[in-house]
Amino acid sequence: MTEKTIRTLFKEIFGGDTGEVFVTFAPGRVNLIGEHTDYNGGHVFPCAITPGTWMAARLRHDRTLRLYSGNVPHRGIATCSMDRMERSPGSDWANYPKGVVRIFRDAGFPVDRGFDAVYLGDLPTGAGLSSSASIELATATMLSGLFGLGLEDQAGRIRMALLGKETENRFIGVQSGIMDQFAIALGRADTALFLDCATLLHEEVPLDLGDCDLVIMNSNAPRELAGSKYNERREECERALQSLRNAGLAVGSLGELDEATFEDWSSAIEDPVCRRRARHAVLENRRTIAAVRLLRRNESGGTERLRRFGALLNASHLSLQFDYDVTGRDLDCLVESAWQQWSCLGARMTGGGFGGCAIALVERGGYEEFVEAVGKSYLGFTGRECTFLRTTAGEGARRIS
Repeated sequence: MTEKTIRTLFKEIFGGDTGEVFVTFAPGRVNLIGEHTDYNGGHVFPCAITPGTWMAARLRHDRTLRLYSGNVPHRGIATCSMDRMERSPGSDWANYPKGVVRIFRDAGFPVDRGFDAVYLGDLPTGAGLSSSASIELATATMLSGLFGLGLEDQAGRIRMALLGKETENRFIGVQSGIMDQFAIALGRADTALFLDCATLLHEEVPLDLGDCDLVIMNSNAPRELAGSKYNERREECERALQSLRNAGLAVGSLGELDEATFEDWSSAIEDPVCRRRARHAVLENRRTIAAVRLLRRNESGGTERLRRFGALLNASHLSLQFDYDVTGRDLDCLVESAWQQWSCLGARMTGGGFGGCAIALVERGGYEEFVEAVGKSYLGFTGRECTFLRTTAGEGARRIS
């Protein structure tokens, strides 16, 4: 997919006679480790990936938005007035750009004219690779360019990430954390981001996987965060945190706790379900910190270092399966099939869960055999095809022209 592709699509849908057409791109993201820790004040370790969302737009002289997606052409053009920016159950994907415009306006940015826009992406929808946040950041980057908002520096990109998160929380209704938008806004090639979600302090960590590939395995099992148990998990963690506070532990978030402190105080969480949710949040955060320490090292014995990293991925999945209960039969089958392959150093689900994708750390020389064996096993168990993508860390959201 290229700039020419999106410009051609724009001309087909909206014509090309008047006004300048701008183009932006925002990638998807994959989270290496640190799942459901972002809204618990913990750490995450994501990277932007090379697939993503292209957007082309042209300002109008009125207050109308006309939005078209080349991925769902049968939906036609979604049209709305800037004076009535409400979430519509019928507009689906268009709620994301509409929400970004609404949140930018609420924040005081002078977004005072409508525009025509087309979107086209190569991220699988509902796969846990943040296609929605990719749309949000493509739109935010476009607004900065169309209206001269000056959000191109690092502080501006952080602001766009925060506004994207606010779009999810306030407009879409998913109480997600900052990870997706932050990774997409600030991603760098060949680099993962170690982010403290409580403070937004972050570090770029070179993603050196030696002779291994990071493989995304798409279960092709649909997921829908707004209609799933996502918000329920967040509420369970909040109840667990409140139980600890009521018992006398001075703590701002579950992410502040280490393993020993949690074990000392966990009995204060009387609800066993909430206790398991909190255990995952605490231990996953510590696994993330440990994983980054491993990948920071440039010492010899790289294979052993990566095997230890892979073991943390495995532990993360088991915690998400048994303590957080967000994996499901499809993702469990996929990950367990990956574990059985000699070339796999570690595997786990990635993203919010309830379907979507898993990742595996795979020795390069065994990739083809890995794909064949895991694909066959998954098809036999679920009756569904799995798709595989060897990925690298890519650049974050940006204006193309």
